Amino acid sequence: MRISARNQLKGAVVEVKKGATTSHVRVDIGGGKIVTSSITNEAVEELGIKARDNVTVVIKASDVMIAVD
Repeated sequence: MRISARNQLKGAVVEVKKGATTSHVRVDIGGGKIVTSSITNEAVEELGIKARDNVTVVIKASDVMIAVD
């Protein structure tokens, strides 16, 4: 796979939790860190994503916000 996005994290799928139209895919990226991605159920099915699959999390965002109390 070749992609221009530079924010890539390799990990293993911990869980795929399907909703009515969207799935939450939880990925263990190591060091006790879990990243959760919300993607369509159709994408999960097309990509064949399931628990224990090795995947790459690609983060592409125009804004990253931080808030504190």
